Amino acid sequence: MLWPINNSKARIHQTNKSTMLSRQEIKAIESWISQMGKFQFFETSGQKMSSAKKTLQFKYKIIGHGFNRVVYDLNNGYILKVAFSEIGLLSNENEAYIYNNCNEKVKKYICPVEEHGTGWIIMKKVDTKVPFTIKEYTKLIKLELKLLTYGIIPIDLRLDNVGYNENDEMVVIDYGLFTMDLKGHVLRWFV
Repeated sequence: MLWPINNSKARIHQTNKSTMLSRQEIKAIESWISQMGKFQFFETSGQKMSSAKKTLQFKYKIIGHGFNRVVYDLNNGYILKVAFSEIGLLSNENEAYIYNNCNEKVKKYICPVEEHGTGWIIMKKVDTKVPFTIKEYTKLIKLELKLLTYGIIPIDLRLDNVGYNENDEMVVIDYGLFTMDLKGHVLRWFV
């Protein structure tokens, strides 16, 4: 069973078109997504990632994976996240939705989404080397308050999910489990 990651507005489905991925790469993702369900309950995240890698056969380097998605470096300043679970599908959809519908003032605090389709999302590559220090945790708390101020509820915000952009500002690189205030306005008690 899926839990809904719903932001109340109707979602607009983007067709699987891309300027960065070839038609063959999109077909590989579609093939993987169509067979993904048979790996849901019997494999660990590492095994699912391995199964996805074998099906996709991308030339790109894998730079990470979590429980629900695998991340490829597209070698052009962008990364590709491919789902390998239903939660991964929802996370990709949610990141695209939040980025495309959040307040403009908060966009600089979340990793930009360039393109997305069923089961995949392309985002700007961000330096993820964030040290585990008190100073960084302080920045993380400030970032959390900024997100809350603009109606984004940062579920699962932690140092592993942030990085630094080219302006040396902390940004969230994994916000697939975040949600937005239903009204999409600034939460008054933080202003």
